[in-house]
Amino acid sequence: MRSTKAIGAVERLKTRSGNANYAAISMPGGYFYLIERSPEGAKKLSEPLPMDDFVAFVNACEPARPHKVSKLDVAMEEQISRSGRAKPGTSD
Repeated sequence: MRSTKAIGAVERLKTRSGNANYAAISMPGGYFYLIERSPEGAKKLSEPLPMDDFVAFVNACEPARPHKVSKLDVAMEEQISRSGRAKPGTSD
């Protein structure tokens, strides 16, 4: 059974959320569920799901994956903001 895909999704969730307490629990038949560990005990965050559904669930968990911004996007935003201030006759 290849659980690398499920474990990788949880590792990405840990990275983007900054919470290292998430864990994937593997069940017989290729099912997984997500838990969050705490001093009070483990909190179950999902029902047992097949691997692909589990990965989709974990990827949809907040916070969302950050979108990459290219240098061109940054330059375009700067140009738009500069052009908005440079228009004569506009009031703030």
